[in-house]
Amino acid sequence: MKMKKIVSLIACAAMTLSMALAVNAADTDKNITLVLSQRDEWLSTLVDAAEAAAKEQGYNMNTVDCISDSSKAIQFVQTAKNAGEKAIIVNLVDPSQASAILEAAGDMKVVFVNRTPDDMGLLNENAVYVGSDEMTSGKYQGEALVKYFEEKGQKEIKYILLNGILGQTSTTNRTASVLKALEDGGITATEASAPLACKYDRAEAMNMITPLLTAGTEFDCIISNNDAMALGAIEAMENVGMDPASVPIVGIDCTADGAAAVAAGKMYMTVFQNAKGQGSGAMQAAINLLSGAPINEGTEYEIDSENPYIVWVPFEPVDASNVADYQ
Repeated sequence: MKMKKIVSLIACAAMTLSMALAVNAADTDKNITLVLSQRDEWLSTLVDAAEAAAKEQGYNMNTVDCISDSSKAIQFVQTAKNAGEKAIIVNLVDPSQASAILEAAGDMKVVFVNRTPDDMGLLNENAVYVGSDEMTSGKYQGEALVKYFEEKGQKEIKYILLNGILGQTSTTNRTASVLKALEDGGITATEASAPLACKYDRAEAMNMITPLLTAGTEFDCIISNNDAMALGAIEAMENVGMDPASVPIVGIDCTADGAAAVAAGKMYMTVFQNAKGQGSGAMQAAINLLSGAPINEGTEYEIDSENPYIVWVPFEPVDASNVADYQ
């Protein structure tokens, strides 16, 4: 009798353990980690949108911040893999790190978001990219400046360039595309100073441009790789008694503060980069990879015409005529 009871207890315990493991496995399958390069206003919006999209479909999202340390990104990917997660979303610290990320991920599905790998040939049926075409953002800036200077009858200009993080694809492509758009528009643009590497940071931009302003450097416009740096330039101009509306200042991202500056006439224009769209689109792509659905299914975004592993979330130009739509 006792033996039967012991056997029964053992069987019950085994069944309980089996059920617990099954539940844990199911829970793990519903966990997706987002590896973030750093925290700022724009990326925080992306994170919030990804998390909302995850919850809507019954997934749990864990966000980890690399604090711009590429080695941490690898560690976070390995941790997620060891925890049994099946998919991960990565906002790259360094575009050259993509191959190492994929190696660390093993058989996990990988969605790169916002920052492209330096080699898009790495993308495949298990590793995709969701973001915006950076060559478009600078193009919109350049076209706006061409229109501004054409109305003034000015064909030659001097510009101050505020660069983001050097080496990042976004910095390189935003800079190249705005200068190409100026050239294509018949504007001869020369540097008023060497480009200022302000790391996408508002305070850094303010500090770096102030000496140029106080030295009386002549310039016709300020081109910024993002809104934060443009706002730093605006603040610096106001601090030295200059009117930021006296020259066109162009940014990218259309953050809340950036849109407010456009509405106030302090920033000539910005380019809306859809943080919510990229965040929700990346999460949807991760879930689609797990289910075998097309990576853009459930979104309004299109797959690249030449690379089936890229989902583009379009940029949109924003100026005084339409800024109210973005506030």
